[in-house]
Amino acid sequence: MPAKILVSACLMGHAVRYDGQSKPLLHPAIDRWRAEGRLVTICPEMSAGMPVPRPPAEIADGAVGKDVLAGSAKVVEINGRDVTGEFVEAAENALRLAKETGCRFALLIDGSPSCGSGFVYDGSFSGTRHAGAGVAAALLVGNGIEVYSDRQIEALVARIEGLQEP
Repeated sequence: MPAKILVSACLMGHAVRYDGQSKPLLHPAIDRWRAEGRLVTICPEMSAGMPVPRPPAEIADGAVGKDVLAGSAKVVEINGRDVTGEFVEAAENALRLAKETGCRFALLIDGSPSCGSGFVYDGSFSGTRHAGAGVAAALLVGNGIEVYSDRQIEALVARIEGLQEP
């Protein structure tokens, strides 16, 4: 069976980002994987009942997703509201969907407090970012799913093309 890929809904053109926008990733591999039935789409935040649009949220105090999962950090909206519970639920929903559908890989939008895998914002809402993963990306990686950012699509293509599939 071809390797399945969990993919951020915003990368597939769905207007689900906090600002009500999408961030479509245009690449021939996306079209091919869609035609092959490999893509499983999710917006973790929407799966946890968060609205669109919604206030921007960041992982507080320069922490990262694994810190949130460990209970030592929180996710807050720009207005100060703690949305840690929603982001943990979102991550759990993404992991459950990945497992139920047999996803071995995830292609997620970078920078998001859920989906970021290369970087996240530092919690100051100043545009300052640092290396690290969001809550969903961290949970997926911790459960053996290979996570790639939208900027790493060529690496994911190479990884999938290198698999020995029937």
